[in-house]
Parts: sequence; C-alpha cells; structure tokens
Amino acid sequence: MKPMEEYFVPWLKGQKMYVSSHIELAWRDPSLHRMMSNENPNPPSPKVLEAIDKYARMAHRYPDQGLVVRSRIAQINGLAGPENVVLGNGSSEIYDLIWRSLVAPGEEVIQHTPCFGIYKLRCAAVGGQLVSVPMQHKDKQLLFDHEAILRAVTPRTKVIVIANPNNPTGNFMAPEGFLKIAETGLPFVVDEAYVEFAGLGKSQVALVQKYKNVIVTRTLSKAYGLAGLRFGYLMADPSVAAAISAMLIPWNVGTMVMWAGLAALEDPDGLRQRVQFNNSEVMFIEESLSDVPGLDIYHSYGNYILFDGKGAGRKGKDMVDSALKRGLIFRSQSDMYESDGWFRITIGSQEENRLAIQAIREFFQA
Repeated sequence: MKPMEEYFVPWLKGQKMYVSSHIELAWRDPSLHRMMSNENPNPPSPKVLEAIDKYARMAHRYPDQGLVVRSRIAQINGLAGPENVVLGNGSSEIYDLIWRSLVAPGEEVIQHTPCFGIYKLRCAAVGGQLVSVPMQHKDKQLLFDHEAILRAVTPRTKVIVIANPNNPTGNFMAPEGFLKIAETGLPFVVDEAYVEFAGLGKSQVALVQKYKNVIVTRTLSKAYGLAGLRFGYLMADPSVAAAISAMLIPWNVGTMVMWAGLAALEDPDGLRQRVQFNNSEVMFIEESLSDVPGLDIYHSYGNYILFDGKGAGRKGKDMVDSALKRGLIFRSQSDMYESDGWFRITIGSQEENRLAIQAIREFFQA
C-alpha cells in the first residue's frame, strides 16, 4: 500500500496553506492599529450596509449568476455587457481561475518584482514556474521595465502579469509598455486592484476591446473598502471570459456579497469620499516625512507607501518591530536592490497616520 502523500500531485509537495500572520495578529489583538494589509480604514457606506441587511435576510436562497452587477461593471468600463465580466471571491480567486485556465505544470508566468504575492502562490498551486523580472532601481525610484519583461519571454511563457499601479511600489507603467506587451499576443493580465485611487483614466481596460489576450482584474477590497466581503472581478473578451467561467465553482460569490457590491458600485459619492481621504493622507504623510535624513519615500498612487531606510543605516525589519511596540502593525519587505531598509505602511485613519508619522520620525532620529 502506497503512503497517502504519494497520491498528491507532485507540484503540491512542500506547499502550505497561506496564512497572513499580520492579519491573524490584528484579529487576536484588536487594540493594534492595522496599517499593514492595504485595507480601507473607512467602514462601508450606508448604501452598502442597507444592501447587506436586505440580502442577509435572503441567505436561504442561492445567488443568481450576477447579471445585474456584471452589467453595471461593464457599463462603468465601456464594455458591451455582462459577457465581458467574471466575478470572483476576491481578486485572489480571480487569479486562481486565470492560472488554472491557462497554466499547465512547467509553464511560465512572468511577473515584475516586487509585486503582489498572490501571483506566486497560485502559480505554484498549478505547478507553474514563476519568472520574476526586477524593476529598475535608480534615482531613488523603482521603475517599470517593459523591455526586460519582453526579453524574459520564452516558448514556455503562458502569462504575463503587471500590477497597475504596482503593489508595493505604488506607481504606474507607461501606456506604451502595456501596448507592447499586449501586441505579443500572449495572455496579458493587468491587475488594477488600486486603480480607483488615481481614477479610471489610468486604467488599461480599453485594451480589452482591441486585444483578446488582455485580461483586466479588479477588486472592491481597496478603494471601495469591502475587503471582508470578498468581491473581485475580471474583464475580458467574451470568448475569454466564457472559457475562464467554465472553471468557476457554482455560486462562488454569495447573494449578500453580490448585491452589496452593486450598491458600492452605484455609490459614486461614497467612493469619491474614500478616494479623496486616502489621497490627501498619502500627501500629508509623504510631506510630513520628507525631511527625515536618509529615508527614501516612494510616492504612491495606492493606499500604501513604500519606504527605504538604507540611507539612514536603518533596517526595515527594525522599523516594523519598533512600530509594533507602539501598537502599530507595519509591513516588512524582503531585502532587495542591495538594501535591507524596506518597509511599507497602509493608509489608516487620520489618528493612525499621525501616530505612524511620529513612530517613523522618532525611530529614524534615535
């Protein structure tokens, strides 16, 4: 009799359940300030809460296929209709769907780094090979390098993924970069989880109408502030969306979530208030810390800011540890570009942001 572990697919060996230790810590100790997971500090709008209350009372019914909310997403983005849109249990499930639809064991997914960790996790889950292409680090900036992405393409490449804006660097790639990658004909996924903070004018969704190989993904977890509800979606050519939809687990997005998501999308004032708050706080934090010697600040178009303290001779991990002693959970960042000074914060409430500024200033002045 063979041992049970020999029956698992070989690429599952060594893989473990993803556990976000900083989120677990925050739930265990609610007194801590959650400035680490790119959550929105503002609760759902009254319109969303009304929808949650209404459809929570219908939790005994299976959801439909989301034609109403998919139609609204298509309308907002200038697409033909619901056939262009696939809903997911957060954009994490959307990436699972895309990777399972496109990537076979041994085939390659190209990403720019540093970037969102879910690309690596779901690639490993299907036995794919991740190809990480570094950004350009120069003049105290981390810049996209679409030419390096193109040079990384091999006959085994099945997907190229770019975050727009990037997480954690907070910046956008130039439009010509998106165009050149789209023109390869390779499946090209554009992750726009944070695009609403800069406005849909920065979106690459128009490429979906011109290139069948382009897929744009979004979430309501960030600017819309619905991380706990798990609502994500992709936009693509109808034939591509239909093929990916075949991978869906039936009723993957619940009734309450679906209609709460629609309420959020139909509440432009609520979105505008959250975006204005976030962007003004980003500028306030960046300006408040601009005179700290040796601290490099990477301007962000998201709801997070990346810092590098190498110039001050300070380690990012030590900053995170120091902040935690003050009740603030910051996010560490792996060493890269010959620096161990990296750390990141999420935009919190006004009070939290001022506590963060004080913690950072005092750490670097110690």
